[in-house]
Amino acid sequence: MQVTATQAKNRFGAMCALAKTEPVFVEKDGRVDSVILSAKQYSELQAASRTETLAQRKAQFEQTYGAWIAEQNQRFDTHGLWCDDTRVW
Repeated sequence: MQVTATQAKNRFGAMCALAKTEPVFVEKDGRVDSVILSAKQYSELQAASRTETLAQRKAQFEQTYGAWIAEQNQRFDTHGLWCDDTRVW
């Protein structure tokens, strides 16, 4: 369905209810400006757009944070945990 921005503003509850069955295209200045989707449709769209596999995401994480992780592991090997000297009173 296609509605104007004014109609969407004035009948927002009805537009949200309608969005559960179909996308609602909001027109502003004679052109489609926004789309109202249901939460289910949005999550399906997000899931479909995520094409990375877990292995690809893991490799990207390692590439981004690998140096920092190595630095932290080296610090731990050298100094241990910060709370090793903590005493219970």
